[in-house]
Amino acid sequence: MLPPAPSHRILIVTDAWKPQVNGVVRTLTTVVGELRDMGHVVEVIGPDRFRTFPCPTYPDISLSVLPRRRLVRMIEAFQPDALHIATEGPLGIAARRWAKRTGFRFTTAFHTRFAEYVKARTGIPVRPIYAWMRRFHGAGQGTMVATQSLRDELSGRGFSNIRAWSRGVDLDLFRTEPREAWDLPRPIFIYVGRVAVEKNIGAFLDLDLPGSKVVVGGGPQLASLQRAYPNVTFTGPRFGAELAQAYAGADVFVFPSLTDTFGLVILEALSCGTPVAAFPVTGPKDVLAGADGKIGAVNTDLRQAALDALDADRDACRRHAEGYSWRACAETFLSHLVPLIEPR
Repeated sequence: MLPPAPSHRILIVTDAWKPQVNGVVRTLTTVVGELRDMGHVVEVIGPDRFRTFPCPTYPDISLSVLPRRRLVRMIEAFQPDALHIATEGPLGIAARRWAKRTGFRFTTAFHTRFAEYVKARTGIPVRPIYAWMRRFHGAGQGTMVATQSLRDELSGRGFSNIRAWSRGVDLDLFRTEPREAWDLPRPIFIYVGRVAVEKNIGAFLDLDLPGSKVVVGGGPQLASLQRAYPNVTFTGPRFGAELAQAYAGADVFVFPSLTDTFGLVILEALSCGTPVAAFPVTGPKDVLAGADGKIGAVNTDLRQAALDALDADRDACRRHAEGYSWRACAETFLSHLVPLIEPR
């Protein structure tokens, strides 16, 4: 833990950063804003500051090319009190090597099921990738993980020094009103998020459900899914108030992913009063637990979960989301950081 101080110099190194649109970027940008509002000096080093190339099979993500020397100069120029390595990409690897070489301490976070994503795209087994990730994170002084079920899973895979770090939602933006007046047959079943193979969207689109299906978001699978499912409404990406209205105007938010580590979109949907249907996996089963009233359904039969969620209490959905604060998320993040140099 960092020593008490009115202000700390915090450095975050991440391969996921603007202009990427995903849960990792949304979490980091929001937490950085909260930390700065708390009086801390925060620097983010992302791929936008380096020469990059498109990630194979996922060109929307940019990977830094040979970043080590420039990255080290940036770190040393900033002179941080604490270093957090958010991702396991080229920047994260370079920052970890620098820290190990100099003897400096750092924390990491497990944001993404990298092993499952690689397997979905290439067929490479997850076991050797998890072995490498265990070594990557094991060099730090703590790995921040969003949910209890994921913490249990990683512990079973040999990860150590795991620290709980939940998420938040913008309750002012994601509201129950106004609602999108979808000119479609009811009920409206909606998916919001990246349109990519690891999101398992086909499991939702293949369901025999009454009413209409809507997909909000962009990504590498968008064009192929539009061709394969001509009866589904694809809106493309939406942001801000327009996105909130899309959530609020739906009857059920369907979350088909089997690989997310949390699912910020679940909280956004609930904050808009829209119940959630999902598989009983890490993320949804954690977020939906302990609710005061029915706020959705999880089931190995996703169709049944979607139908069951129609009977949920929209007011209870909103109340449950109100228990998640971005300020609390930032304070937890801060409490897990460690001094760059071990105290004597």
